[in-house]
Amino acid sequence: MKFLKYLLDGFLSLFYPQLCLSCGKNITPEEDAICITCQFELPKTGFHLEKENLFTDRFWGRINIENGAAFYYFSKGGRVQHLIHNLKYNRKAAVGIELGNLYGKALKNSPLYQNIDIIIPVPLHPKKERKRGYNQSDMFAKGLASSLEVKWDRNILVRTKMTDTQTKKSRLERLENVQDVFKVNNSDSLKNKHVLIVDDVLTTGATLEACAVKILEIPDTKVSLATIAFASNF
Repeated sequence: MKFLKYLLDGFLSLFYPQLCLSCGKNITPEEDAICITCQFELPKTGFHLEKENLFTDRFWGRINIENGAAFYYFSKGGRVQHLIHNLKYNRKAAVGIELGNLYGKALKNSPLYQNIDIIIPVPLHPKKERKRGYNQSDMFAKGLASSLEVKWDRNILVRTKMTDTQTKKSRLERLENVQDVFKVNNSDSLKNKHVLIVDDVLTTGATLEACAVKILEIPDTKVSLATIAFASNF
């Protein structure tokens, strides 16, 4: 049966080719959303192996986080940006799950991420999520949870206000834009827990900071952060 499926997939690919969502080249039936070449060649950060790194530096003196890491470096016009664009705007939810699965395997082999109790994605406002069809950070969280074999919950942290896009705002404007827009439901469920908050791209860190502040208000809670990509210049 597996051989027949392989032949059928190969036959269908002649007429309906599947393309890598990073480089745009054809992928084989065995590959899922991202070709093997891109999986090896995309610019990985290695931050998950370092207690202090460029990711954690961005939050120094702002919030107390346990660990922080991003899977890839983000560069304008690069293949990682193409991946993120497909995930956010082209309804390619599968790429978020696949990236989560891949990065979860790396985090599982890091001593810094052995004690995660729950994964929580940065929430979208319900109106924006309905328009987009899903929350891209939720897809990443789902893949991470599968590889790390821990619980994830998209309903504990919610966004209560619709905010303007952060894209063209300064660091201060981004912080002001996300002040008091998040709240925690069922906070008792997070007491004494190590929470991994995840998002798509780290730029100034304003959104992740606002989320972490709310989680850290809960007694005896620890927070780590992870994103798909890290933007060196913003």
